[in-house]
This record gives sequence, C-alpha cells and structure tokens, in this order.
Amino acid sequence: MPCLWSYLPNMALVRLFLSLALFGAAMSGWLGKSAEAQSPRGWSVCNHTSYVIQVASGRPEGSGTVVEGWTKIRPGGCEVLLPAPLLPGAHYLYAETSDAHRGGKRVWGGDENLCVEGEVSFAIESLPDCNVMGLDVRRFRPVLVESRTRWSTTIRETNKYTLDRASAAGVQRLMADAGVFAGAIDGNRGARTGAAVRGFLRERGLDPETNDRDLIDILEQLALDRARNVGLTVCNRTDGRVWTAAGRRNGDGWESRGWWLLEAGGCARVVDEPLLQTEHFVYGELETENPEKVRKLVRGSDTFCIGRSKFVIPGRDNCAASAYRSELFVATEIPRDGKLVFELFERDFGPVDVD
Repeated sequence: MPCLWSYLPNMALVRLFLSLALFGAAMSGWLGKSAEAQSPRGWSVCNHTSYVIQVASGRPEGSGTVVEGWTKIRPGGCEVLLPAPLLPGAHYLYAETSDAHRGGKRVWGGDENLCVEGEVSFAIESLPDCNVMGLDVRRFRPVLVESRTRWSTTIRETNKYTLDRASAAGVQRLMADAGVFAGAIDGNRGARTGAAVRGFLRERGLDPETNDRDLIDILEQLALDRARNVGLTVCNRTDGRVWTAAGRRNGDGWESRGWWLLEAGGCARVVDEPLLQTEHFVYGELETENPEKVRKLVRGSDTFCIGRSKFVIPGRDNCAASAYRSELFVATEIPRDGKLVFELFERDFGPVDVD
C-alpha cells in the first residue's frame, strides 16, 4: 500500500465528524458476501476498522469443527483465512483488537463457544471441554459460506471506512495509542496528520516513503511497549465472562467508567495513563448460565455509580437521582511506577444476584 502522507497537505479534504460508541460486539458490523471478481481464492476477511485485529476462524471437518488462529489483519488490510476449495456451509469467525490499543479490547463475535489457545498460532479440533485441555473459550459468530472458490467477510466499526480510509484511520489511532500525536481519527489524510507522520519518520530515521503497512507495524510495537509500562489492567482469572468497571480520582474529582468485557483468561487496560500513587477501584459482574442473573464482586468498600451501557460518570454521589445504580467497588493496592495489574478470581464473586 503506497504512502500518501507526503503529498496531501495542499489538497482540500472534507473532514468527517467521527461519532463512535464502541464496546464489545456492539461496535461491529458484519457482512458476509460472495466477491468472485475482487477476492483471492479462498475465504478472505477484510478489516474496514481503524484497529489492528487478531482473527480466529472455525471450519467444518467431518462431524466437527477445526478452529485456527491467530491471523493479524491491519486496518485496511485483507487476509485469506482458508484457501480454496471451500466447503459450503456454516463457518465461524472471532476477532479482537490488539493490546496496543487503549481502552480495552473490542470484540467481534457471537454466541458459539469454541476453544482457542492464548496468543500463539494454533489449530484445534472441536472439544467438549476447553478447560480440561488448558484452552480458552471465545464466542464465535457463524458465517455462511456459499461458494467453493471465493468468499469474503467484512469487519466494520460504526464509521464505515473504505479500506484506504481504514488504513489511514489505523495510523491515526496508533499514533495516539503510542503517544506520538493526538489528532482526529477520521481516515482523512490531512495536513496535520501528514505532518505528524513525516515528523515521526524523520525523528526515527525511517524512510520518508514508508508505506502504511510498515508504519502500522512500527506504531503498534511502540504502542505495545507503552501499554506495558502504564495504566490499570484488570484480568479475568475465572472460567466465565466478566464485565468490569473502574473508579478513580482524577484532576476534576471522582469518576467511574465501564464497561469492559473480559473473556475467560483475558485482560483489559481500563486506565491508559500513568496512575496516581493512590488507591484505584474496580467493580465486576460474572456472567452465569442464566443471562438475566450475574454474580457480583464482593468485599467492596467504596460506592460509585454505574450505568446499564457504556458509561463515564463524574462524581460518586446521588447515583439514583441521575438514573444510575450504585455499587461497591473494591480498592486496589497503591500502584508502583504508574502501573498496576488487578486480577479477578472465582472466589472474588458472591452468589447469583437475585434482585
């Protein structure tokens, strides 16, 4: 993919207003379609989002399903997950964002539980119990493949980027994640973003003609290094899915934020900046077999407000007056060097909520 950053400053580009409400599967749109003319042979997946994603897929084999992963797909990129000939019928797809991105993982998935293995490459035949084999569970979405030669699936976010705009937006997002430059994430190759890219390449002694693909890899690694050294990370050490929220004092007073979805064994960075040397607070709800009931985190000590959907709530008083719910959050240890990992175990959750 060519680099366009160096010759766009004099172009008059229309700037899109970016309005994203992203969390979990709610952020995504899926489109399975035949694309005989455009797609390579096999089942390909195209990333029309501004995030680097890791993808796992499931295919029918005999009476079972073989799950394979992980395939990295850069913003604006397409990858073949399964070469032709294809076996028409139900396949499965799961995708999650790279740990380089701030704000916790975004997930594209469904309701089909299949086994995966950590962050390494794997191929697993369908198993009745993932935990027995030390494997993780992810919820995949069915994809109906209707061709033996070519099939394409598109992964989108709320802002429906073209592939080129997704690539540009991916560079913009990773520059913010890496702390290089904080500008609009809109997929426009405008003057400010172009100048920031050229300045970054020059300061690093990199080729000014570096293409988007290589630039994305460089920025992702930089953002990953940064992510390991700052912030509050919450990890789910249970066998189920946990929804978590965080509370803290910032420059304007108290605030609470949520929700982050933590798959079994998964983690999310819920605060993306160096932590103050003071307690932070965590709340969680563990899903049960009954979708109407949850197990709440126990031993909480400090009240914060929470919302039903994704929320950022200033203050921690009079929750009900603002149509929020109040819950007790658990205090963390005092962070060291601006970072902290907080783990949630099965024993940390009480009995099923009967309210």
